Amino acid sequence: MHSFQPAQQTRNVPRTDQRTFQRVPINMQGRLMLANYEEYECMVIDMSPGDMYVLCDGRPRANERVVAYIDHLGRVEGYVLTIDGRGFSMSINATDRKREKLAAQLTWLANKHELGLPEDRRHDRLTPRTIQSELTLEDGTRYVCRIMDLSLSGAAVDVEARPPLGTAVRLGNMRGRVVRHFMEGVAIEFLSVQSRDTLREFL
Repeated sequence: MHSFQPAQQTRNVPRTDQRTFQRVPINMQGRLMLANYEEYECMVIDMSPGDMYVLCDGRPRANERVVAYIDHLGRVEGYVLTIDGRGFSMSINATDRKREKLAAQLTWLANKHELGLPEDRRHDRLTPRTIQSELTLEDGTRYVCRIMDLSLSGAAVDVEARPPLGTAVRLGNMRGRVVRHFMEGVAIEFLSVQSRDTLREFL
């Protein structure tokens, strides 16, 4: 399972040339705005909370400030680090909190093939309008949580508790079990595939 740990520094290489985090492949589409305000479609091939590699018809200059709007991840900005024949790498300027959130999102994307939800190809990822909910354990203990991802087969929630894997839980009125822990919370697999009607309180 992927997680974001600082990459080891290499001797005799300036720290500014080192990536703080290891990148993972994501292949996400987006739009890129150059310093002259020209906009281009782009594809982010791999990404870490500290930098990313972008394919784009627009060709920025080294050290140019650029802004990208990436599907599912939102707005990121930074400076062009290196340029090659295919695309370029750029830094990501962000607060510590934003970087932690991005790390959690990337961890989820990197491990979606292991989780099988909610990025399961059988069930499209949904965008909840209501993200605040309650996670209830078997003993009745309740935790306020935030829905990060949602599909008909499961959800990922940002929650303080880390119930053991396999624990029966209820997210709102939907019963499921904990199948994975990640940085900000847990992934839940619903006991049965839901319909959009049963998820309407979130949508």
